[in-house]
Amino acid sequence: MRKRLLIFSGLFSMMLAVSVQAASPMVMSMEMGIAEQVEQEKTITISVEGNVVNVTGASGMVLEVISLTGRQVANYKVEGPAQRIDLNIPKGCYILKVGKVVRKVTIR
Repeated sequence: MRKRLLIFSGLFSMMLAVSVQAASPMVMSMEMGIAEQVEQEKTITISVEGNVVNVTGASGMVLEVISLTGRQVANYKVEGPAQRIDLNIPKGCYILKVGKVVRKVTIR
């Protein structure tokens, strides 16, 4: 009986914590006794079709194209919530970076 009660209370507390986080768009963060609201990160997606890159959720940010040797090949400003960018770069493998989102892609 005691074991069942312990399992039930653990599951209930986890479900309660998940529902509280999903309900609020802001996350409370305690640092050195001061509560501050931190906005959750936007969901940024990067997808490639041929030499065209589709970027969503990165309005106002910069798409960086970096070669595998670490040299920056190109920069593109993302103007809207969803943007198609035609990459005028040679075929090969590249790293695409928008904010903290990084993807390794192959341009064919």
